[in-house]
Amino acid sequence: VAVTGVQTCALPIYVIAAILTVTGYSTNDTIVIFDRVRENLRSMRRESLATVINASINQTLGRTIITAGTTLLSAIALFLFGGEVLRGFSFTMIVGIVTGTYSSVFVAAAIVTFWSRGRMRASTAADATPAAATPAPSRRSKSQRKAKAS
Repeated sequence: VAVTGVQTCALPIYVIAAILTVTGYSTNDTIVIFDRVRENLRSMRRESLATVINASINQTLGRTIITAGTTLLSAIALFLFGGEVLRGFSFTMIVGIVTGTYSSVFVAAAIVTFWSRGRMRASTAADATPAAATPAPSRRSKSQRKAKAS
């Protein structure tokens, strides 16, 4: 039995589909950037993490802008010419593409940089403890190790 005059608060299914699409799009973009960071960490061993992340973002920025730009053009075309049926979906896509690209390029890299700085401070504080507080493990000679192995 349908009740007339009652509005529900549920989002339309096309808005949910657009949100899920943009979430996947942003996640993929973040993975591409961090994959480049991982590759550059191997080749730029002497550089700081901030320098490696900056170089990685610069290397992937062209691809990211081209991909986001073409997707954004399609979403704008749907918004302008798609009619009332596609307006909610395309508007959600437009907002999601802009915010998703911004977050994957600028926010995710900054979070990793700040996170690594916090870890580095914690590790340097742990390294600053006196050596006498932690006894060094005794190392056996080669002949002692051979005798135990046989």
